[in-house]
Amino acid sequence: MSLELASELGNVVLESNGGPAITADAAAALAVGLAAFGAGYSQRAIGAAAVGAMAEDESLFGKGLVLTVLPETLVILALLVVLI
Repeated sequence: MSLELASELGNVVLESNGGPAITADAAAALAVGLAAFGAGYSQRAIGAAAVGAMAEDESLFGKGLVLTVLPETLVILALLVVLI
């Protein structure tokens, strides 16, 4: 069942001439764009929680800063994969 589904999905991805549906440059741009979207989505919740924690206890500034910046490394790694 899963092999048939994988084969069918593979045929959907390929164009009628047998080539890929998108170019390598477009796939790289899509990968970086989705990584940036995911990082921004996660930073939304982390930033709100970090500000709330720092409002109660100012000693949590360092932890809040690290946790806020951590998702951004996802985008940096995606750019490194695309550029290498």
